[in-house]
Amino acid sequence: MEILNIDCLGKKLRLEASLAGWQQLYWDNTPVAGCPASENYEGQFSHEFELSTQPQVEQDAEPEPQTIKVKLDIDLKWQPFELDYQLQVDGQTLTDGQRNTKDIEQQTPVETSKQEARKPGVLGLVSLGFKLLKSAKVIKVVLAGASLAAYSWLFSFQFALALIAVLVVHEYGHVKAMKYFGMKTKGFYLIPFMGGLALTDQKINTRWQDVVISIMGPTFGMIMAWVCLIAFWITDNMLFAGLASLSALINLFQMLPILPLDGGHLIKSVSFSMNSAVGLIICIAGAVFGVAISYYFGMTLFGFLLAIGSIEIILEWRSRHHTHLLPLDRYGQIFSFVWYALTVAGLMAVIWLTAKSGDPLLSLPMKILQS
Repeated sequence: MEILNIDCLGKKLRLEASLAGWQQLYWDNTPVAGCPASENYEGQFSHEFELSTQPQVEQDAEPEPQTIKVKLDIDLKWQPFELDYQLQVDGQTLTDGQRNTKDIEQQTPVETSKQEARKPGVLGLVSLGFKLLKSAKVIKVVLAGASLAAYSWLFSFQFALALIAVLVVHEYGHVKAMKYFGMKTKGFYLIPFMGGLALTDQKINTRWQDVVISIMGPTFGMIMAWVCLIAFWITDNMLFAGLASLSALINLFQMLPILPLDGGHLIKSVSFSMNSAVGLIICIAGAVFGVAISYYFGMTLFGFLLAIGSIEIILEWRSRHHTHLLPLDRYGQIFSFVWYALTVAGLMAVIWLTAKSGDPLLSLPMKILQS
């Protein structure tokens, strides 16, 4: 990932690094210095290189090339991210400074021609298509109407309204998180039979951004579920109970640790930020605990999908360094995991409590999880 981008003799000097200890320094997008992967992934490092210049001389005279010595000294700490740097040219300090997580969040990484473009998947193509159309507000209205018609045809008009309300609250949570990080977004789109899609023109730079943006959708959904459940207890109106149960089921599904679901992004960010075998063991222990709790409450399907998703993420753990995202620090890892666990517990509690009412429809989400 890019950790530094400063001016050096009229060109950009860019430093990329990873938790694996690998570092590469570029001047004008040309590699000039670096160090291979090693166990020493943080601390003090020095990168030196030389530049040759051709001075202007009188005609018919042979110019003698001049050598400029450039040295970049850094003091790097990954978790939490802190970078002190000093750039020297011919022994004279040209610039120095510090960088932290906030700076990484706000930067726009350089994409060089050497980087291979990833082939977009189905969701990527859908996202690209709507990015091209999102300037027209009428598209949102058309898609919302199409979603209402599609769900009404498949189920009923009342259920379609409830489902769209749940999707709107969920996607609004994603949009609020994007705005919190200063990202430009024009909201979200309701896509028939696919749910919703919140879009932004900007890329995330840190695992913390990925965590917050991913989990805010289910968090807003959980808040909606509990508000509706409390309203049901107060008014005894079954409409509120149905909304609570539906919101809890949809958002619980989104919390499964399977990409591209929200839970998959969150668990991947937490586990991939752990730079030791201890971190992986903790991740596995958490997954086992989640599966055990699911089976204890009879949620067989949820426990099975949780196990499959956790295995998938653990198998990808070795590739955690091949990313441009700044990893979570220890506090961020713990906070994110607790946030995830509390959100899942809150959603499961709503499903369990509404199922106790004895109504066949309200018991349906619990039966689905027990299947």
